[in-house]
Amino acid sequence: MRILICDDHPIVRKGLREILEEERAPVSIGEAASANEALELARKQPWDVAVLDITMPGRSGLDLLKELRHERPNLPVLVLSVHPADQYAVRVLRAGASGYLTKESAPEELLTAIRRILRGGHYISPSVGETLAADLGRPAEAPPHHGLSDREFEIMRLLASGKRASEIAEKLHLSVKTVSTYRTRILRKLNLRTTPEIMRYAIKHGIVD
Repeated sequence: MRILICDDHPIVRKGLREILEEERAPVSIGEAASANEALELARKQPWDVAVLDITMPGRSGLDLLKELRHERPNLPVLVLSVHPADQYAVRVLRAGASGYLTKESAPEELLTAIRRILRGGHYISPSVGETLAADLGRPAEAPPHHGLSDREFEIMRLLASGKRASEIAEKLHLSVKTVSTYRTRILRKLNLRTTPEIMRYAIKHGIVD
């Protein structure tokens, strides 16, 4: 089993490695701390499955997912994220992921998900299944934030959680000017005028608490 792990936190990569190496089957693990490192490893050698986080410096996990789907269309990807399923599950599954788990999941569920994906299937937890069912049951006219790009959605969520433009820029390895440009686009697409209105919108739609 050849597994590529992409997460910018060393302690998370170490924990995932330990969980996977406890399996009796032989396992070869590659580690990447960024999207660029993951792409480089994906190009150098074949992998059976990739496990990646969404929020990383520079290009996000969603950007990486799309590039992996383009360059390695047969590589199944499991997204393992700190974000609740109702924020990102539908978005990543539509982008081509084979499964979605939150980092609160038990180690056994991670192993179950990887086994199922390796067999060519998909894995979603019961909570993600409920999110998908709710999404399918929504009226045809989707709320405005569904029209945001992945990067716009990520920045909207950070703005709504109270992060300043400078903090977002540092976290995502962007310039403050670029973050401000994204903020302008978000306001226009959501038909809002100020950051506090973004906060109220995000709370109303369950994007942040």
